[in-house]
Amino acid sequence: MTRPNLPEAKEFARRIRAHALRMVHAANASHIGGCLSMADILAVLYARILRVDPADPQAASRDRFVLSKGHAAAIMYATLAECGFFSPAELDTYCRDGSIFTGHISHAVPGIEVSTGSLGHGLPIAIGMALAARMEGAGSRVFCLLSDGECDEGSNWEGILFAPHHKLGNLCVIVDFNKIQSFGSVAEVLNLDPFAEKWKAFGWQVEEIDGHDLIALERALSGVPAASGWPTVVIAHTVKGKGVSFMENNLEWHYRSPSDELLAQALTEIGA
Repeated sequence: MTRPNLPEAKEFARRIRAHALRMVHAANASHIGGCLSMADILAVLYARILRVDPADPQAASRDRFVLSKGHAAAIMYATLAECGFFSPAELDTYCRDGSIFTGHISHAVPGIEVSTGSLGHGLPIAIGMALAARMEGAGSRVFCLLSDGECDEGSNWEGILFAPHHKLGNLCVIVDFNKIQSFGSVAEVLNLDPFAEKWKAFGWQVEEIDGHDLIALERALSGVPAASGWPTVVIAHTVKGKGVSFMENNLEWHYRSPSDELLAQALTEIGA
């Protein structure tokens, strides 16, 4: 599989942002802010990092990606469509009755490893995958993307304790740290600080970066498996609604769907 270069990955991010905006608008759905904050992370993962093959999505040696923040389904489906797992035309059925493209991601969709949406479940599953891959000697790496708000969940912290104990160097967690969750800012709802220090205290190798810097993302994600043998966490500081001025750092776009006029403005702003 030929890898795009970083300028192409930037274009990839632009395209998946455009798909997600159109999908959420057409379905009168929600969660567009959290889709846009993670677009650059997905672009680097799928354009530059993950060993996956759309022609053989169940290959035993494939890397695994688990999107724990399963409510950001629109941009995940858009990513897989752009990679060739299915036709982008199928995105038009998003959130329609009978569609496999449900509002929280579904493993019925080619390229999706596991259905998620109930927060705090994705990381424990990813840890199981990483442990199984190591036991089988498959050489697979496991990447798991969390929201910052779901780091309120105790199940995650049990997993964060478990992974270093078993030295799961083939595991990488990425936190989409956009600092806004469903009912307010992360600092107001349940302050996570000192966030990086908590992970370090649990035994993780920690990378803290700008989650919209494609070069920094590739550098951090290319280090898996870690030479230290410890699991890696990439704390990616992002902007909710990134790329659309009236959505950026605005809580209401956790829930709202853009009108026709706002969709046109948003697409213009991202260059679509």
